[in-house]
Amino acid sequence: MVSYKELGLVNTRDMFAKAVAGGYAIPAFNFNTMEQMQAIVQAAVETKSPVIMQVSKGARAYANGTILRYMAQGAVEYAKELGCEKPQIALHLDHGDSFEICKECIDNGFSSVMIDGSHLPYEENIALTKKVVEYAHAHDVTVEAELGVLAGVEDEVSSEVSHYTKPEEVEDFSKRTGCDSLAISIGTSHGAYKFTPEQCTRDPKTGLLVPPPLAFDILAEIEKRIPGFPIVLHGSSSVPQDEVATINQFGGKLPDAVGIPEEQLRQASKSAVCKINIDSDSRLAMTAAIRKYFAENPAHFDPRQYLKPAREAMKKMYIHKIMEVLGSNDKL
Repeated sequence: MVSYKELGLVNTRDMFAKAVAGGYAIPAFNFNTMEQMQAIVQAAVETKSPVIMQVSKGARAYANGTILRYMAQGAVEYAKELGCEKPQIALHLDHGDSFEICKECIDNGFSSVMIDGSHLPYEENIALTKKVVEYAHAHDVTVEAELGVLAGVEDEVSSEVSHYTKPEEVEDFSKRTGCDSLAISIGTSHGAYKFTPEQCTRDPKTGLLVPPPLAFDILAEIEKRIPGFPIVLHGSSSVPQDEVATINQFGGKLPDAVGIPEEQLRQASKSAVCKINIDSDSRLAMTAAIRKYFAENPAHFDPRQYLKPAREAMKKMYIHKIMEVLGSNDKL
């Protein structure tokens, strides 16, 4: 067994407590590649922000869980090389769907895991979450659970219909499971197509889709029932329209891709929401930079040539999220 503490990682307990008290949110960025890891670390160090590096089931299948764990260890050492004496980096399993997967990640150096039993009946979700919590807490690993179902598609996580979290369930669920944080559904969605055109209005000036607002009334009720408890928002990419436009300009096809407006995420960050998940925005920034580079440099074929601007584009996006949306800068 490998302890995350040996790798220089931290769990999310202290960073969440500080975020709730300070009225900001911790960025949770998914990563699959070295370039994503480098961009995340560079952004976190430059902004003096704690950060959660997330690994999905799809990432584990693509890059291998062991390699990703060593990349997270490398991220800690890289942050120190860049001048951060005490980086706060958590390695988190995103959307673990079984006890076995959570246990495997805990045994292999993850400092935080999510057990997603939201698709199960309520009592079965409680039982599964409690089992993971008991094992994780024995190794000082923190656990995120989920109540409510998000629509959309991201890696293997998909649902056609969202189900808002029921505020009347959160107190009972958090107490009986012992989870450390709770992912809720208030209108965010996985992927780059978070809403259908029918769910949106269209700006008459720009022609762009305007998504429906998040259900802040549900969030407020949840905060009343479990005051100070760390809340998580999944599916919170904003799908920047400049990146979408660049992708489409250089041969892509992303019609009506729309995300969560950043002003709503800023509002959420000032509440008990202390972890906000962002994945699709990184993919869009990377893809836009690569498509543009290929179009402008058709004779180039060295991956370092087109991955360097892709890395810079992701770093720029991460810094923007940290400083302009989540407010986690200058917290180290």
